[in-house]
Amino acid sequence: QVRLVESGGGLVQPGGSLRLSCAAPPFLLDYYNIGWFRQAPGKEREGVSCISSNDGSTYYADSVKGRFTISRDHAKNTVYLQMNSLKPEDTAVYYCAANNKFLYCSGDSYEYDIWGQGTQVTVSS
Repeated sequence: QVRLVESGGGLVQPGGSLRLSCAAPPFLLDYYNIGWFRQAPGKEREGVSCISSNDGSTYYADSVKGRFTISRDHAKNTVYLQMNSLKPEDTAVYYCAANNKFLYCSGDSYEYDIWGQGTQVTVSS
């Protein structure tokens, strides 16, 4: 069974930074697009960012552009989400997900069929 494992969440003050990690099975990053999603209480799941397996092209939601950066390390089989200038509205459970259905990734959660268990990010003073 293919699993993704997120880590790096926690409590941070507004304006602070966190780096989330998504650990994947070996070689998955070579063939699967990886996305980061978040879901706050009472809200729908939102696509935050993703990176395409074929060329490393990326997508960012408007709400995080200029603040979040997605990257991948094939040697460590890990995708990262660096989150800077965090705001209270970034508070949510963050999930990573994978799919190999499309050439390029997107922020549409319906495209993804492998999910991690999530990690809580809380931005509060």
